[in-house]
Amino acid sequence: MPRIRSVATAARSAAHSAVSAVDRRAFLATTGAVSLSAGIGYALRPAASHAAPSGPAPVALSRQAPAAPLAPYRGGTTLGAVATPRGTSGYRRLGDGPAWDRVVRGDLAAAKDGREGRRTPLAAFVQFTDLHLVDVQHPLRYEYLRAQTASAWRPQEALSVAGAVALVERVNALRGAPATGSPLHCVVTTGDNTDNNSRSELDWFLKTMSGGRINPNTGDPRRYEGVQDSGLKLYWHPDADLRDSDKALGFPRVDGFLEAALREVNSPGLGLPWYSTVGNHDALPGGCWGPGDSYFSEFAVGGRKLMSLDEPRGAALWKAVKKGRDPKGAHFKELLKSEARHMRSVTPDESRAPFTPAEYVEAHLDPAYKGHGPAGHGYTQENLDSGTQYYSFRVSEDVLGISLDSTDPGGHYEGSLGSAQLDWLERELTANEKKDGGGSYVVVFSHHTSRTMRNLRQDPGRPREGRHGGDEIVALLARHRSVLAWVNGHSHKSAITAHQTPQGSFWEVSTASHIDFPQLARVVELSDNHDGTISLFTTLIESSAPHRTDYADLSQTGLAALYRELSFNAPGAKPALGGEPGDRNTELILKKG
Repeated sequence: MPRIRSVATAARSAAHSAVSAVDRRAFLATTGAVSLSAGIGYALRPAASHAAPSGPAPVALSRQAPAAPLAPYRGGTTLGAVATPRGTSGYRRLGDGPAWDRVVRGDLAAAKDGREGRRTPLAAFVQFTDLHLVDVQHPLRYEYLRAQTASAWRPQEALSVAGAVALVERVNALRGAPATGSPLHCVVTTGDNTDNNSRSELDWFLKTMSGGRINPNTGDPRRYEGVQDSGLKLYWHPDADLRDSDKALGFPRVDGFLEAALREVNSPGLGLPWYSTVGNHDALPGGCWGPGDSYFSEFAVGGRKLMSLDEPRGAALWKAVKKGRDPKGAHFKELLKSEARHMRSVTPDESRAPFTPAEYVEAHLDPAYKGHGPAGHGYTQENLDSGTQYYSFRVSEDVLGISLDSTDPGGHYEGSLGSAQLDWLERELTANEKKDGGGSYVVVFSHHTSRTMRNLRQDPGRPREGRHGGDEIVALLARHRSVLAWVNGHSHKSAITAHQTPQGSFWEVSTASHIDFPQLARVVELSDNHDGTISLFTTLIESSAPHRTDYADLSQTGLAALYRELSFNAPGAKPALGGEPGDRNTELILKKG
């Protein structure tokens, strides 16, 4: 199995046995301060094998690393404090609350005593998922289905860009990896970076990650034209006296909210290399309808928007979506046509046009969005030439990352892999394990979870190709002993699943979204315990925004704090999306192959 090179230096490895547990932590902190300012930033092409990296050389970070702490540390993570509601009913304000402790899980292997003093860090990265940067004025949005599903419209979503930038700020302030003191090597998104497959949202996402000024407004540049000033009681009207359904639940009046929500947001960009994985909301209109229909493309950039719908029609539409009965959006199209007289006028805007898979890759390759790299953020010219959105990349010397495209182009929000991609994944894993020393350990990234990969519709672009679901992928990954973890999102809930088959075992790490409360990202660390086991540490982090809000503070920071509070109070929000203790801050033990 993999020869251990590790992110620790060779000198550190040689001195390993002579360093006590306490001295070792200090040693990690000292050496980590040097290596925090360098990340590995290159991608591998989606070909049959990868003998050498094909992208640019490792990217050196220009930011000055924070002072390294003694490992482990808790500050700035949910190991230190967690946003917690005050009171027991009604609209609740947030404040500082008790931390979430780290839970050791031995589902797949027993934790052995003394591993803290023996372990060698292998890699550390941050996972973002389901950012859902939302153009809240987009004509194709279906806010009027709010009575059917809380995800159709959220009171906080006009602040999604400010919230995401605060998450970037939090990552930039982290002092390396909290469990081991390792440098953080990269950030990986696991899809639904955008909300409605819109070019405007894609620009906002890329600037959030790589740095830049973002104007989270489309249509009329002078005013808001969405549902929150429609006069419809279905939606929260923060600037108005209207007694809407949310104010009846205690939502506040916040004068100047909509004007502030449309103001320019400035992102410093991540101080680390970052990689992008595609999700269904990035590829499909509404996150569920097959792409390519000219009617939807024209409607997206046009001047009409539906803001209300009678409940029986809404219930029928959402039932068809949930059951996967309308993958191409035929029912949705007929509904929009029949409701033309009830639509409201909005300002047309070409920036709301949907983007194709090729345009998604091209945008990542644009030098304007490079930030701290790598160029393409995992995607390469070969992805463009082959029409693919999957690739391999180096997380560290010891760990290979594999980013998958789990969206089914045939439509519906659940996912699967096509045969060509599944065969490529098998070749990647096999080629890695045939390398000298047994190759590298592997972490697989996708948007969908194993349980939400049940959509086996044919890809219209590859009508003869089979589709493969989560159970088949679990079996494939378990056959390859190099695979340590499958990291994903989509479900908007933190959950960690132990997969054990007769052929092998690995951990599946699913992380909650950054659009719904508790809006968490996750730090993942991998360490060799030098006792026949590997430890995977997971640590959840909140954004940099303060837990307490001030309705008079409509600065970028104040809006990010309000984003969190509104998301907690959103009607229909599920209270358990943060997961159980064993799904949050953990040490996951795995036998070393």
